[in-house]
Amino acid sequence: MSENEIDIIEQTSADNKPVIEFKGVSKTYPSGTHALEDVNIRINKGEFAFVVGSSGAGKSTFMKLIMREEKANTGTIMVNGFNLTKMRRKSIPKLRRTMGIVFQDFRLIPKMNVFDNVAFAMHVVGANKREIRKEVAKALAKVGLGEKARSMPNELSGGEQQRVGLARALVNSPDLIIADEPTGNVDPNMSYEIVSLLTEINKRGTTVLMVTHDHNLVRDFKHRVIMLDSGRIVADNLGGDEQ
Repeated sequence: MSENEIDIIEQTSADNKPVIEFKGVSKTYPSGTHALEDVNIRINKGEFAFVVGSSGAGKSTFMKLIMREEKANTGTIMVNGFNLTKMRRKSIPKLRRTMGIVFQDFRLIPKMNVFDNVAFAMHVVGANKREIRKEVAKALAKVGLGEKARSMPNELSGGEQQRVGLARALVNSPDLIIADEPTGNVDPNMSYEIVSLLTEINKRGTTVLMVTHDHNLVRDFKHRVIMLDSGRIVADNLGGDEQ
């Protein structure tokens, strides 16, 4: 069997399948830390889900497994049609091209202006210059930064920098947005703006998974809430009603 045939088998059709599915997933680090234990969860296309839990509950490991930064010890993980359990290292970039990632610490390139920071995500996937100009302009307009394209990161507020990060996550039209504490370094008003933007993006059909410790956001935005505690899912509620 050729490598191309293996890749076809590895990425199954996403039609009528969950965007994210964990079946019996456990993760123990070499140090002996049991980060996740027998996690079963299904997140369907078009959902918006918050992931909450105290420090050490397993949130970071949960996200790292989805991005294939870590590999589960047991169980099966499917993301955007990819079987992460059987995935070869060289296929990981293919997986990550189907998702946009928003980080707490922005991770902008200081020597690049706003336009080039967003365009970088398109250069990585081999887009042409005309497509880059068009899609970067659209992404910046979506996050309200159309007039800041030539600004440098150090000329922006923290909230504006995070919106650049969101534009970068959006620019390749991903099926899934992973937002890891995206409001952790911005003020409360900007936190609401960021989640409002993610909600609007979600309404257009993009699946959003957001880790947060801000219970006010969870309460006010009526999305699904997945709660982790000691590596287990202890609550999974629709409509933002926390236990």
